[in-house]
Amino acid sequence: MQNVILIVHLLLALSLIGVVLLQRSEGGGLGMGGGGGAMSQRAAATALGKVTWALAIGFIVTSLTLTVIAAQDASGVSVMDRLTGNAPAAETGGSATGTDGIDTDALLPPPSAEDGNTSPDAPLVPRAD
Repeated sequence: MQNVILIVHLLLALSLIGVVLLQRSEGGGLGMGGGGGAMSQRAAATALGKVTWALAIGFIVTSLTLTVIAAQDASGVSVMDRLTGNAPAAETGGSATGTDGIDTDALLPPPSAEDGNTSPDAPLVPRAD
């Protein structure tokens, strides 16, 4: 669902850029051009103006929807837990899995039986004695 909304969001963004570039330039920055200045009457809404508004509203709606979905997915998980790897262990009782579902025990090197050092801080390369 999130991927579909993201694709629609990207299509809306590209369409909005295209429609804005198609509109006629009024000249001057910040509304200074176009004849009459701030005291002129409001121009009639063109078809491109209405399409721009519709695309902008759709863009905002999809932005808010993606934000809500991302907040629901991230509930209960801290950014610091992801960075330090101290995420709470899964309740399955099997091997430890991280918050992303990767088996963290499979990522650790096998214990070295020759030197008897099985601590997590043991060197990965055997010492040349």
